[in-house]
Amino acid sequence: MLAERLKELRKIKGLTQSQLAQQLGVSASAVGMYEQGRREPDHETLAKLCGFFRVSSDFLLSTGAPAQQKDLNEIIESVREAILEQEGLMFNGVMVDPADSEKIIDAIKLGISFVLGQKGE
Repeated sequence: MLAERLKELRKIKGLTQSQLAQQLGVSASAVGMYEQGRREPDHETLAKLCGFFRVSSDFLLSTGAPAQQKDLNEIIESVREAILEQEGLMFNGVMVDPADSEKIIDAIKLGISFVLGQKGE
């Protein structure tokens, strides 16, 4: 789960693997290996990841219940479809284009995952 969550968090922040690596003081290849699940960060790097993304280690490392994840994915997909079907969707008085709609959906997904991670689920 670390690999998926780390990649998702990095993309939401709009960072490349190299940029994240620089923030953490590790190599870009190390970040790539974390995201591929081929390597685990040491305790110090894990703490830096948690601090940088403002999430708990439980959130980064927990797997969650498969049934809950399936339900969550279905809910997110329903929200995604509803957002993309909206004509004239505006945010802060500005028309939202499809790319921005995807960013909104990503933010919703991250928020839900964060809440579930904080509860230890």
